[in-house]
Amino acid sequence: MESVRSSLRYLFADLIGDHDGEPPFLPDGLPEAAIPAVSEGIHLLMEYQGASYAQLYVDRIKRFVRRSNIDAAMLSEIARLLAARMAYEDLIRIAQLRLMSLQSGRRPGGRETDDVRRFRLDELLGALPQAVADSMLTGFEQIGWLGRRRIKVRFSIRSRLAVRRLKLIAGLRRWRLQSVRYGEERAWAERWLHMIARALDKQPAAAPAVIATAEMIQGQGDAYRQGLADWHAIIDGLAKPTFDGVLPLSELAAAIEEARAVALAEPGQGALKRTIEQIRARAMAAPSSNAAE
Repeated sequence: MESVRSSLRYLFADLIGDHDGEPPFLPDGLPEAAIPAVSEGIHLLMEYQGASYAQLYVDRIKRFVRRSNIDAAMLSEIARLLAARMAYEDLIRIAQLRLMSLQSGRRPGGRETDDVRRFRLDELLGALPQAVADSMLTGFEQIGWLGRRRIKVRFSIRSRLAVRRLKLIAGLRRWRLQSVRYGEERAWAERWLHMIARALDKQPAAAPAVIATAEMIQGQGDAYRQGLADWHAIIDGLAKPTFDGVLPLSELAAAIEEARAVALAEPGQGALKRTIEQIRARAMAAPSSNAAE
């Protein structure tokens, strides 16, 4: 009877995502200097979502391990930034981190400072499974709330009730990979990795700048959405057309850095779009080059 109960407990843990399995092995051929960054990424993603998610991370890193035109420093930076983006900061993650603070011996109550965040409505709904969220997103969009509505969420460990609430939020982890937000993050990660690979093939000197663009996307709320929009503007306006051979931009790395500096200094895409157009105009006016060959 006890063995049956043990099996049922194991099955239940597996279904809700609490039984994480063993961490994946490091990729074969990984340079020794890149091992710390990849190991740290595996540890982070095991904590964030579990073994299968950490394995996805390793599989993505494998694409670059045996390339002849990438060094350990670049590989380490890909590993660091990829892990950071795969552990994106949704309300589930914030709840996880608050609960982890209790593991250090703290008890509910006391003078703990609450972590108060402002989320866009689409962010909150995006943490739900897509089958549940789609109709809600459509409904709120129709009444004009989706892009304008901001909701304050308090992540508190001041009371047992507050801790139970955090556990309910963190419990959404089991459905995270079926959420709307995960689908968006997966598509972004794949596009970023694809652009790195294209840079290595078409203009290797620009690869570090393309890798570093992941730093544009952080946090949550309006800042996250702005960073994401700026990233797509730079990739669509500069990197992709250069790799496609339709924009003769021989100094892509410098162009990306120029555009990023403008995006940081002047939030909102007006200045960024003007800068991208100016860079494109300069490139088209310059003598033809073999930048994309």
